[in-house]
Amino acid sequence: MQRYIRAGMLLSLAVMPATLSAQVFSVDRDEQRAPTGPRRSPITAGGAFTYGVPQGDFRLNVERGFGGDGNIHYKLDRAGVFGIGAEAGFLTYGRETQRVPLSSTIGGRINVDLTTSNNIFWMGVGPQLTAPSGPIRPYVNGTAGFAVFWTQSSVSGRFDDEEFASTNNYDDATFAWTGGGGILIPVGTTKQGAIDIGVRYHGNGNTRYLRKGDIIDLPNGNVQLNIKEGETPILMWRLGFKWGLF
Repeated sequence: MQRYIRAGMLLSLAVMPATLSAQVFSVDRDEQRAPTGPRRSPITAGGAFTYGVPQGDFRLNVERGFGGDGNIHYKLDRAGVFGIGAEAGFLTYGRETQRVPLSSTIGGRINVDLTTSNNIFWMGVGPQLTAPSGPIRPYVNGTAGFAVFWTQSSVSGRFDDEEFASTNNYDDATFAWTGGGGILIPVGTTKQGAIDIGVRYHGNGNTRYLRKGDIIDLPNGNVQLNIKEGETPILMWRLGFKWGLF
């Protein structure tokens, strides 16, 4: 039932969506009325730091996550109210590092850092609605796409952080949708850039994933995976910047 409710929410965002991002650029009244003429900065790109707060049962297993995202939007009208775009991002929600021997045959003579991280990558496309002018420009948007949850372990030296060995311990993919909004605050003399502050709900579907501490090293050299399963919604807070490409 929750999936149908979320699908309905995404549909509503699609009906009145906002790529208000492509509207980071000032548009005067004459330009809005003009039926012809070149578009001003029809394509915009942006990036943001993200802070993720798990929701529902997911928060019982994961406390928080940090990451970043990037986006590109194309405005469909001259004023830049309607737009469509693509977004992608990542989030690390667990990380642990242990100092271990390089191998059992040489014992503790050579030690390395064994780092295990729990991550999410997502990508989606969808519409956006943006206020085309003013010192503060609200926007709303939504996307549909996918999310990949994966856990990876890597080995590196103490004085050289470059990884020289890594392995993918576990991964799973699921359908994902997002819906959210925020504000753009134009900056600079040309107003071709804007500070982007927003919040977004990530409705990830049922997923199998690992959290910090879910990989157990066994005496025989194998590992035990304590896999969790369930829906994995996240509320994502964003702080970034957006600019015109042309």
